[in-house]
Amino acid sequence: MTSKDKLEDPEGYQANVENVCDTYLSAPDLHEQGVHIISTDEKTSIQALERVHPTKPVRPGLQERIEGEYKRHGTLCLIANWDVVQGRIVAPTIGPTRTEEDFTAHIQRTIDTDPDGTWIFVVDQLNTHMSETLANLVAERCNIDDELGVKGKSGVLKSKTTRKAFLEDGEHRIRFVYTPRHTSWLNQIECWFSILVRRLLKRASFRSLDELEEKLRAFIDYFNAVLAKPFKWTYTGRPLQA
Repeated sequence: MTSKDKLEDPEGYQANVENVCDTYLSAPDLHEQGVHIISTDEKTSIQALERVHPTKPVRPGLQERIEGEYKRHGTLCLIANWDVVQGRIVAPTIGPTRTEEDFTAHIQRTIDTDPDGTWIFVVDQLNTHMSETLANLVAERCNIDDELGVKGKSGVLKSKTTRKAFLEDGEHRIRFVYTPRHTSWLNQIECWFSILVRRLLKRASFRSLDELEEKLRAFIDYFNAVLAKPFKWTYTGRPLQA
């Protein structure tokens, strides 16, 4: 799908793509300065599907057969942080919903792992990623005493546009870099989500939501211990010269 941002504002779209790529490419140097570069997003509606019949293993002349009949036990949402330099998942949140409050609480718990550190979060433009609650959190943690205004009426909190401008302010110790709309391929956490699906979710059977959460956390621990490494990001975002 072509990004709406590219159709509506090609120059702005290009600048945003380059900004995201510059963030990734400068991440190792920033990390040396103590800056956390984190790619964050939600994977919603992860289903706890219990296979009714066991999977039939590979045998001579026969492929593995995964039965298609299953029971549904509900869904969970995973809010995950990908550390761009360390190549690992940090401070994941697993719960039933992905509300404005859920996302802000997730960011707060993430920041609490290094309360005085500098944080740059790469996120998409979902409403909950530029909310009133999130703006208030950043103002509090960055010791910004200025009045933020009133949502829908005035100041920083007035609109999604004003909140976004505040949250991406480069002068803040905690700030956000927003990918253009419909460019999930620019958000590195999406690459990790595809690994999660292939290695765990696609083939597993879960008897309950508790078991789903347990296996999600176990996979994250395993990935961090055994498979963790940064993605090799070479794309600059700049058009190739003819």
